[in-house]
Amino acid sequence: MSILPNAAFSIALDCQLDNVPGTLGRLCAAIGEAGGNIGALDGFDVRGPVLRRSLVVHCRNEEHQNAVVAAVQKLDGITVVDWWDRTFRMHEAGKIEVISTAPVNDRDDLSMAYTPGVARVCTAIENNPSLSHKYTIRKNTVAIVSNGTAVLGLGDIGPEGAMPVMEGKALLFKEFGGVNGFPICINARTADEVVDFVQRIAPTFGGINLEDIKAPECFEIEERLRASLDIPVFHDDQHGTAVVTLAALWNSLKITGKKMEDLTVVIAGVGAAGVAIGKILLNAGIGDVIGCDRLGAIYTGRGEMNSVKEWFAANTNSSRKMGSISDVMKGADVFVGVSGPDLVTAADVRSMAKNPIVFAMANPNPEIRPEQVEGDEISGRNRHCRVGNRRPIVARFCGAISI
Repeated sequence: MSILPNAAFSIALDCQLDNVPGTLGRLCAAIGEAGGNIGALDGFDVRGPVLRRSLVVHCRNEEHQNAVVAAVQKLDGITVVDWWDRTFRMHEAGKIEVISTAPVNDRDDLSMAYTPGVARVCTAIENNPSLSHKYTIRKNTVAIVSNGTAVLGLGDIGPEGAMPVMEGKALLFKEFGGVNGFPICINARTADEVVDFVQRIAPTFGGINLEDIKAPECFEIEERLRASLDIPVFHDDQHGTAVVTLAALWNSLKITGKKMEDLTVVIAGVGAAGVAIGKILLNAGIGDVIGCDRLGAIYTGRGEMNSVKEWFAANTNSSRKMGSISDVMKGADVFVGVSGPDLVTAADVRSMAKNPIVFAMANPNPEIRPEQVEGDEISGRNRHCRVGNRRPIVARFCGAISI
C-alpha cells in the first residue's frame, strides 16, 4: 500500500495564473488528479490579467513531488514560476542560531559583558566552581552529542549526516522545554573516544544528551559518563523512547481493558531502544517480553549474542519461544517496533491476541503503516483500526521518539 501524502514530502508551488474563470479550479484539479493533497493556499488580490498564487502540496515521496510539478506545468494558462521542497528549505543554514541575551548598547554595557568587568565573574567562579551554573550558560544548556553511528533508522551515516537530527533535537529542547540545546557531532568511533570527548567538554554544559550512538557501545558510554561526571547524562534513544512507550501503553490499556501483568509484549529490535523498553516494561510489571533481532527471537542459550543481548535473554522470554518475528507475534498482546521498515504485515497483526496494541516506531519509516491494517473505521493520527472482526490500536510515533 502506498504512503499517504504528508508534510515530510510537501512542496511549495509559486504559480502565475491567467485571470480567467476556471483557471484556479483547473490547477487544483490537476494537483488532485496527480495524487497531491493541497495543504494551503495563500490569499490574493486580482489586479490585472494575471495573478500569482503560492500553494503547499503534500506528496508521498520525491518522485511524486516531480510528478505533481509536471502535471501543473502541462496546464495552459498556468506558469510554474518556482517550486521547492519545503523540508529542505526549512533546513537551509540550519534550524537554530545563537542569540545574545545581554544588551550591548554602549561602552558601559560592553565593560560589564566583556572586559574588564567579566574578570570579576571569572574569579568568583574560580573560587566557587558551582557558581558556573548561575553565571554562565551552564544554568540552562545541554550538549546533544552524537557520533552518527546509529541515526534514526538510517544507520551509520557519520557525524555530518547526523547534524540535522541533532539540530532538530535542539529545536525541540528550546520550543517545548525552554532549554538551550547545542548539537555536537563528533568524529569518534570507539566508546573510549566518545567518553574522553564528553568528559573534556562537560564544564561548558549543565547536562549531556547522548543521541544516535550504536549499540552496544552506547550502554558503556552512558554508564561510564554517569559515573565520572557531576552533571546529568541521558541517552535519549534508550530512556526517551522507553518513557513514551510505557506512557502510550498505559493509555492503551485504558482503552482495551487489559492488565499490565497479563500482557505478552514482542519487541522488534534489541538495540539501545529495545533493551531500554524491555527494562522499563519489566519494571512496570509486564507479564512477559520477547525480543527479536535479525536472527529471530532472543532466548537463553541462543548463539551470536553480545553481552547486552545475553542479559536480555536471561531476563525475558520465560517460555523460551523461538522463531521469526511472525512466529512470536502469534497470540501476543503488544508489538513494539524499534527496528526497520516493513518488518511486519497485516497478517502478523491478525495473528495477535484480541484487541492487539501495535507501536510501530522505526524512524523514519515504520515496521507497518496504520493504513495497511485499516478497515471499516479509522480516526485520528493514533488510529483505532479494524482488521476483519479485530480492533487493534495502531500508533505511529516518529521522531518522537527520538525525538
